[in-house]
Amino acid sequence: MSIIILEEYVETGNFQDLDMLLSKQPELLGEITSHDVSPLLLACYYRKNQIVDIILKYLKNISVHEVCALGYLEQLELMVDQKPNIVNEISTNGFSPLGIAAHFGNESVVRLLLRHHADPNIASQNGYHVFPIHAALSANDTAITKLLIEAGAEVNVIQHGSITPLHLAAQHGNIDIIIILLEHGVDISVRSDQGLTAADIAFDKGFKEIGEILSL
Repeated sequence: MSIIILEEYVETGNFQDLDMLLSKQPELLGEITSHDVSPLLLACYYRKNQIVDIILKYLKNISVHEVCALGYLEQLELMVDQKPNIVNEISTNGFSPLGIAAHFGNESVVRLLLRHHADPNIASQNGYHVFPIHAALSANDTAITKLLIEAGAEVNVIQHGSITPLHLAAQHGNIDIIIILLEHGVDISVRSDQGLTAADIAFDKGFKEIGEILSL
């Protein structure tokens, strides 16, 4: 029951009551929430900075995935030095460190992971099949997307819903990334589960010129 209460405090941003709860039961931070992530990672996903600060006050150790979410570069460097293969370790909710760093837009962390040979082509192992490039493009992060492609990220990977990187780039009207994807041989004909090509999505979002380019 206490972990359910903890989740409620995280989701609502109730840092005062969370502080009181953890002062009595700090061991709760070692449990996995109903979202298949730790309380700290859950707070990161909800972007609750005050909650994160409270949790960190009671934690002695944090995982590589939490480090990547928080953007703690020096701590990540130490972890990788001690255990090089940690760069591809899968989290409890199925994501690689690179996928998590891309999701949170932590460019410096992405650079470090790639420098230590993190695999940019590991899909999430949770049924959604999200690759780091999908995570980056969902947030319309051009810099991280470019880093991933330069590191060998496949451009035709498909996530849940038959969504490709091109679909996501078209949704945001990101012509810079679309050009790069085209240069790397992206397949413009792929249709989502809703039957939409990237061109269809571009037209729907009002990006007429991009739609026309992707219709050629």
